[in-house]
Amino acid sequence: MNHGRLRSVTFWSLVVVTIFNALSAIGGGIAMLATDGLGMPSSFLASGPFTSFTVPSLILLIVVGGSQAVASALLLARRDSALLWSSIAGFGMLIWIFAETALINGISWLQVLYFATGMLQLVLVLALLGVVGWLPRGQLGGGST
Repeated sequence: MNHGRLRSVTFWSLVVVTIFNALSAIGGGIAMLATDGLGMPSSFLASGPFTSFTVPSLILLIVVGGSQAVASALLLARRDSALLWSSIAGFGMLIWIFAETALINGISWLQVLYFATGMLQLVLVLALLGVVGWLPRGQLGGGST
């Protein structure tokens, strides 16, 4: 596969992962707000600073989902700041998962999934920045410069 095609596949993979993360975080935040925690027991909050699921829901919705949505829009518009925002959103996802597992004192398959999507997002950003030898740096979405 030539570098232009590989860059394009890498770019569109980042777009898909970022949109998936955005929709998941926004949908999860709204659902948590609407249901007061999606049926999670309030004991999950016992070791943390929150007395209800409202603030964590808003953080998931606005901070995690919002940064992913901004990154998605910038990627689709092929803006210069797209990779910066994608990395911010990826790190935000990882921080969210670390904090969540620490606060609830447990782990589920969903946390493993979203940790993996956050890591994948960062790996794809690094690839598009030319940090890896197999994909030289170029324009977003393909191209050779």
